[in-house]
Amino acid sequence: MSEGGDSGGTAPPAFTAPFGTGQRIRNRAIWAVALFTASVPPAAVALGIAEVTQDQLNVALPLAIGFWLIGLLFALWAAFPTLRYWEALPQTTRWLGALPMLSVSVFFSAALISALFV
Repeated sequence: MSEGGDSGGTAPPAFTAPFGTGQRIRNRAIWAVALFTASVPPAAVALGIAEVTQDQLNVALPLAIGFWLIGLLFALWAAFPTLRYWEALPQTTRWLGALPMLSVSVFFSAALISALFV
């Protein structure tokens, strides 16, 4: 209990995140989502090329995988400080920092479930 009495609300965190942490988390999360989104068109092209021709030269698939892996690095880069300073960050920054890793886990869960049924 605080010395000022019980106000009925939650107390602010006892610590704060370093200056600029919220902005860095937002930038990294936005880049992660942008890179994940940029990996979708090359993946669609790669799937189309794989079904139409037997040509072994498929540049689109490595491009899609590269965008996705770089997006994963940015997502991790945003998730670590988000989790470290969770209580000190505003709620919108918390969820923006966690969004890319949540989307990665949903992607893997969908891939595992589809692999079980195929």
